[in-house]
Amino acid sequence: MESIKLLALSGSLRKASYNTAVIEALQILAPANIKVVIGSIGDLPLFNPDREEEYIPALAELTQSLKLSDGLILASPEYAHGISGPMKNALDWLVSGVDFPDKPVMLINTSSRASHALEALREVVKTMSGIVVEKAYVSIPLLSSGLDVGGIVDNREISGALKAGLNQFCREIEVQKLNNRVN
Repeated sequence: MESIKLLALSGSLRKASYNTAVIEALQILAPANIKVVIGSIGDLPLFNPDREEEYIPALAELTQSLKLSDGLILASPEYAHGISGPMKNALDWLVSGVDFPDKPVMLINTSSRASHALEALREVVKTMSGIVVEKAYVSIPLLSSGLDVGGIVDNREISGALKAGLNQFCREIEVQKLNNRVN
């Protein structure tokens, strides 16, 4: 397996976020040839199309990270049956960019009660012409578990599900890369 670079975004700005903890755990669990880079969305201003031509440092960093990645990992909580505001805001900033279309996307759900946000996130990614890799989807029961990054890594069932999803995601990315070389 060749080297793969993935950008991971958490839709939660909380310090003790399960969504952030799960992508931090992925960094630890990833094999040496897979680099998981955690992007920051907390400093993005509210989306305003009038500002798209303006230089915004947090946006420049996010778009550069997306450009350099082979795939995108999204973990977002559900608030009021929807995608978290920070995640939706980040995706709104990326919607008109050239680096999102055809980007493979892995979705992670940390709560079995977050089905509305998950479906909304799938719809947004599809609308933005991203490719949700359904075989890589991971749903793990972290809500109210009290697990932090170390607890997630040490939990065989949860870390096994994350590794399996990550491996499937990377296999799909390799297939896409191969197909792009052939075509």
